[in-house]
Amino acid sequence: MDQQAIVSKLQAWGRELGFSQIGVAGVDLRTAEPGLEAWLAAGFHGSMHYMARHGAVRARPAELVPGTVSVITARMDYLPRTTSPDWVAHEHQRLSQPGEAVVSVYARGRDYHKVLRQRLQQLADRLAQAVGPLGHRVFTDSAPVLEAELATRSGLGWRGKHTLVLHREAGSMFFLGELFVDLALPATAPTTDHCGSCSACISACPTGAIVAPYRLDARRCISYLTIEHDGDIPEALRPAMGNRIYGCDDCQLACPWNKFAQRSPLPDFDPRGGLDSASLLTLLAWSEEQFLRHTEGSAIRRIGHARWQRNIAVALGNALRAGQAEPGTQAALQRLIDSSPSEVVKSHARWALDQNP
Repeated sequence: MDQQAIVSKLQAWGRELGFSQIGVAGVDLRTAEPGLEAWLAAGFHGSMHYMARHGAVRARPAELVPGTVSVITARMDYLPRTTSPDWVAHEHQRLSQPGEAVVSVYARGRDYHKVLRQRLQQLADRLAQAVGPLGHRVFTDSAPVLEAELATRSGLGWRGKHTLVLHREAGSMFFLGELFVDLALPATAPTTDHCGSCSACISACPTGAIVAPYRLDARRCISYLTIEHDGDIPEALRPAMGNRIYGCDDCQLACPWNKFAQRSPLPDFDPRGGLDSASLLTLLAWSEEQFLRHTEGSAIRRIGHARWQRNIAVALGNALRAGQAEPGTQAALQRLIDSSPSEVVKSHARWALDQNP
């Protein structure tokens, strides 16, 4: 096969494996380095020290994986198969009910790292069968890789003002993955930006984390605060978190392009453990053993039980302030203060009790 035929084969195999789109990017990302360096210099990465530690290597695939000459990029839609046509309105409704626990849509099913990694490896295996011995490495949000940069350069979409990748026929509700290979392949063409003058995502961010178009201060982002950050959540930001206990979809819910978001054909992303409808008190009642059991195979498990309780405590405090907490909320928070071995959890539970009018 010639190189273009290989790319066509990769795209066909990708569809068979459940990917929505396959592209190819080169390895020269030097023009992305100044933006990365400025973002790090501003401290917008917060406590994600690994981002600063890897530095410019993120923009140099051939240094990260010696021998790499092409990057095969992939995107995979993740809306659950049962998602209703009015899913955006449904998500907004849940956010308006303080007693409900809102987990970001992408995290309600199986851990996407596992799903994409396995299927990207299968794609690599098929490629090796076709072309012979292949040096490669699979990535999916798992190493210092500029995923969004590679995705946009290979035509998987354009960079939205919320910094996520957008596609005209799929919005932004998809995962990204990469396959670094030592095989020279022709790059697929990038697409154009279609955000125009829209700033809906910027206006929708509860904590003002999108400080300018295409510029995100992770330290203010609810996804960062509930997942990556393991210490005290700044008190000034807690009220804006509402009932979001793992991640945040607000900028995506506001984006007009997500009316085209596609449902995944895979059962992997269907909600598990009632995470699309559970109450805060139900989830707070999980012991550590129950937490580990209910989140087995889920991306949620990696934050640990203490961080899970911390997040729920903040949400319960917000429900108390709104005067819409379930009966038994104060007693549950007091039990958390009395039983938790974590001072961080205790302090957040005390703060939550103080929110009672």
